[in-house]
Amino acid sequence: MKDQNTQSRRRFLKFIACGAGSLLSPRFINAATSPIITKTIPSSNEKIPAIGLGSSRTFNVGNDSQALDNVAEVMRHFFIAGGSLIDSSPMYGSSQPAIGYGLNKLGKNSDVFAADKVWTWNTDLGSGQMEKSRKYWNIDAFDLMQVHNLVEWEEHLELLKKMKKRGEIRYIGITTSHGRQHDELAEIMKTQPLDFVQFSYNIIDREVEEKLLPLAREHGIATIINRPFQRGDLIDELEDKPLPSWAAQIGCENWSQFLLKFVVSHPDVTCTIPATSQVAHIKENMLACYGKLPDQAMRTRMIEYVEKII
Repeated sequence: MKDQNTQSRRRFLKFIACGAGSLLSPRFINAATSPIITKTIPSSNEKIPAIGLGSSRTFNVGNDSQALDNVAEVMRHFFIAGGSLIDSSPMYGSSQPAIGYGLNKLGKNSDVFAADKVWTWNTDLGSGQMEKSRKYWNIDAFDLMQVHNLVEWEEHLELLKKMKKRGEIRYIGITTSHGRQHDELAEIMKTQPLDFVQFSYNIIDREVEEKLLPLAREHGIATIINRPFQRGDLIDELEDKPLPSWAAQIGCENWSQFLLKFVVSHPDVTCTIPATSQVAHIKENMLACYGKLPDQAMRTRMIEYVEKII
């Protein structure tokens, strides 16, 4: 534990040295030198940082060299802060090659926890699509492969099971971003040997607390949370509202940290994947992966405050 604490402190101080310190007052810099917040993957007991990095829309930059360098810079600060899980999909335009560009430039091809998805209605194309994705990332293998939005999930999941058995991927999962698919996802979680599920959850949209998150706990499935900011809508609604003074008790100096700490403080949440194209925002986001998390009483207080002001 001592070695882990020392490593976390050094990583955080490096993060501060790279400019994140300008986002925090001195008392928060001192408080945040605790170990990075990690969560356990139930099927393996492997620990991963509670905040990852999404790539939907934000990394879809085509061949613009300046934009690609910006993606790499966002990724650089993500890794410096201790992040590891990056999530993408063939559905996200040029996000996959942009991630590969960043990994190559940073020399992080073997350090990333690579999470991607299979997304095609033609199940015969699944293998080829995943191999194309792997080449875009320029990695030896994906850590996690997920069926995107339950598309042809039966056939794709059977292929993923075989790939996992052959050691070609480490974890398998299924994702959705749509509430209308929650009932079907719940049934899949009850019957299939999933390592991960991915769905939306935030301080306003809390439906998954009733069924999906308890099911994940019951069946030993890790959870990845997408849209913790409602694709930015929550930040837009809250940016002109006052952050409560008591947010300091959990180390929050801005709304992004407030919203992220709410999500990852749920005991059945493994990781959340906010997406951003701005270096300042990745610094803010990753600072939420340090320090104190809200307890249940604080979570209730957070909900009541946000629902009152929006």
